[in-house]
Amino acid sequence: MTERIHHDGVLVIGAGLAGLTAAMAAAPRKALVLSPTPLNTGCSSAWAQGGMAAALGADDAPALHAADTLAAGAGLCDPAMVEILTREGSDAVRHLADLGAPFDRTEDGAFAQSLEAAHSRARVARVKGDQAGREIMRAMTAATFVSPLISVRAGVRARQLLQDAEGRVRGVLADWKGRLFEITADAVVLATGGLGGLYAVTTTPAELKGEGLGLAALAGAVIADPEFEQFHPTAIDIGQDPAPLATEALRGEGAKLLNAAGVAFMADYHPAAELAPRDVVARAIHAELAAGRGAFLDARTAVGEHFPDEFPAVFAACMSAGIDPRYQVIPVAPACHYHMGGVVTDAVGATTLTGLYAAGECAATGVHGANRLASNSLLEAAVFGARAGAAARDLATPKGKVAVGEALPDLPDAALMDLRRLMTRHAGVVRDAAGLTVLAEAVEAMKARHGEGPILTTAGLVAAGALARRESRGAHYRADFPQPVEPPTRTFVTLPGQQALKVAAE
Repeated sequence: MTERIHHDGVLVIGAGLAGLTAAMAAAPRKALVLSPTPLNTGCSSAWAQGGMAAALGADDAPALHAADTLAAGAGLCDPAMVEILTREGSDAVRHLADLGAPFDRTEDGAFAQSLEAAHSRARVARVKGDQAGREIMRAMTAATFVSPLISVRAGVRARQLLQDAEGRVRGVLADWKGRLFEITADAVVLATGGLGGLYAVTTTPAELKGEGLGLAALAGAVIADPEFEQFHPTAIDIGQDPAPLATEALRGEGAKLLNAAGVAFMADYHPAAELAPRDVVARAIHAELAAGRGAFLDARTAVGEHFPDEFPAVFAACMSAGIDPRYQVIPVAPACHYHMGGVVTDAVGATTLTGLYAAGECAATGVHGANRLASNSLLEAAVFGARAGAAARDLATPKGKVAVGEALPDLPDAALMDLRRLMTRHAGVVRDAAGLTVLAEAVEAMKARHGEGPILTTAGLVAAGALARRESRGAHYRADFPQPVEPPTRTFVTLPGQQALKVAAE
């Protein structure tokens, strides 16, 4: 019989910035954080390079940040959510600084801020050029370990959400070293990150396979905009899996994109050239590569000898492949980077299932729309992670019986590798009906062979959403439907035929 453990407080699944922020915000209730990997590994937060966008400068304002966010979202942002993000953003950055995140400062002590694509102001607070995520998570981890109210259990993977007869989420069936435990709690916060691990070419940790989204969908939660996956234009193309990232801040500093002939090509695709929105830059590089002309990032003049000090992560990645970016151009290619869709939440992180909250990349707050504005991801994790943790803390204690948990089917490694190749080929930077149909049919065949678990559920939602959206908008580009359709509409979906709950006494 599976052992059942009750946690008297908030249960957080995921230990990136959103998860740890939610755990801290749950005080004075106790928080139990479950992570499949040790802290600061297996989460995109620790890998984030660019920094956090916020209206911190004298020439900036939340309204300007909001306008840039709405413009990047291509008509699908929720303005009310964007207002919350940008209004609370500066305080979120200052809070992290107070916890010890060593943001770069100017001589007078103000936050040093850089310009990134599609921002009208230099508003990205950085750490040592490209170390923002690493240093922010280091500070968060230190604060977590000294908190008497937060416990962390690493090496634990969620296998199913537990519900009661009314559908309220009451906990999680968790796998620890091959042994299953039912962990119940008053409220659950999903902070499981994105789905980059479903793609063969990705900049995110391989552990992030969209399982949180899939678990929520299989429990009956509403999912929004699964088709909107952002591809970072400048992954470093050196054959590594995951691919290291050449931060967008390099182009903000003046680095240029060249083809193999040494010709700068971005002005042919967009008047903003290197500072065009990410989806435009990604498609431009994709087109250059497809035409056989190659794509390279040239930071020799913009950064040059300062590379080791200003962008140490990029410098180290390049040097590991025998490329010295001080004197050589960097081969780049688009890679799966960030999922704008996810589990639908309200302004405090509540999903459509009572007892379940979501924050960070697995959530769909509506702030990103069809295309996330650069460096808004860590900001969203901090702002809405805090809101979700506080709301979960205040949720009334449930009563009644909890369902018996049964682990959902897993996907064998060989099948996962096949899926990753199919996702990159058919649900990548440029899509069409023929390829998406092939992908959707392949996912259904895998479900028939291996059972429907959260990984295949998420992949199927991406394929179905992309196939149904017969237009090009933001990060979603259909070669067979290259124009947008007005008015803009979001995708909302609930899986049919949810499994009946088997109720047992606690």
